[in-house]
Amino acid sequence: LITSNYLMMELYNTILYEPLLNAVVFLYNVLPGNDFGLAVIALTVIIRLIFFPLTVKTILSQRALSRINPQMKTIKDKFKNDAQAQSAAIMKLYKDNKVNPLSGCLPLLIQLPILIALYHAFGAGFKPDNFDLIYGFIARPENINPVSFGFLDITSRSIVLAILTGIFQFIQLRQNQNLMQTTSGDNTQKELQAVNKQMLYIFPVMIIIIGWNLPAGLLLYWLTTTLFSVGEQAYIKVRYKE
Repeated sequence: LITSNYLMMELYNTILYEPLLNAVVFLYNVLPGNDFGLAVIALTVIIRLIFFPLTVKTILSQRALSRINPQMKTIKDKFKNDAQAQSAAIMKLYKDNKVNPLSGCLPLLIQLPILIALYHAFGAGFKPDNFDLIYGFIARPENINPVSFGFLDITSRSIVLAILTGIFQFIQLRQNQNLMQTTSGDNTQKELQAVNKQMLYIFPVMIIIIGWNLPAGLLLYWLTTTLFSVGEQAYIKVRYKE
């Protein structure tokens, strides 16, 4: 078990963490003003653009599943005493509507470890001790200038950034709920909508509380990826009208 965990950690470091740390240092070196905050924003946008097609696929799959929820409930009620018939009917429903229930999960599972490594790489970029991991062909800075955009210390907490991140997270969650909205009126759907409505207010507040003590550089990452999600969902709503 220990060996397995060690190998997984080594793979994580070699395939994800170290390349992303090198990428953010490279961007820090080449972007105007050696601005680490700008490097954080740039790399976040690059990664999100790379995964944009997968994100679109995930959201469209979630929307498709939401649309067939009422039919799914009807099938479950009809065959509640016959599991085999229920499974067959559900599979036919998926096939008729060209829905793959796994297509919404797989892209997310692929993206999640990369986003976690990205988050860790930004945190490591504040610490010169981690520069031993910089590749030989990338210039190794003696230290990272902690001041970004001429006024923001990315190593210190920023209450303003924490509040802004919470506000835009609220906007993104509300936008996502509108994107996934269905006309189903069954009790299960109503309960799910009630939970989502609670999370719409609870989650942004939690982000503000967590972000209150985070370095501003990590909040820049969080805010950038949230704003990108807002743009993604706006595009999908216009591009893939039902």
